[in-house]
Amino acid sequence: MASQVPVIGAWYEDASQDDIFEVVALDEHSGSIEIQHVGGEVSEIDFETWQQLVLLPAEQPEDWRASYELSNEDSHFPDDIYIPDNWNDPLTDIDADTVYGLDDF
Repeated sequence: MASQVPVIGAWYEDASQDDIFEVVALDEHSGSIEIQHVGGEVSEIDFETWQQLVLLPAEQPEDWRASYELSNEDSHFPDDIYIPDNWNDPLTDIDADTVYGLDDF
């Protein structure tokens, strides 16, 4: 019986089914817990079912990012914001025209 409270981001092992999953969301209003298995599939269980599970705390699997399709390069700078050089400049998309031998520039 699971006497522990589900924690978002924590990994658990269901001892009866030998399944490892991460709690990704809690909805106290509807009484549900959203979990994501190591293989990537997402499922939802209610708090009553959670209390009946035989759960053990689990370590984060080494390849947990595989289900999210993330590579090692994705994890180097997770807080960096990517802004293209021409983000707010619509003129960079316009090709320059040559009129009568004169350039626009």
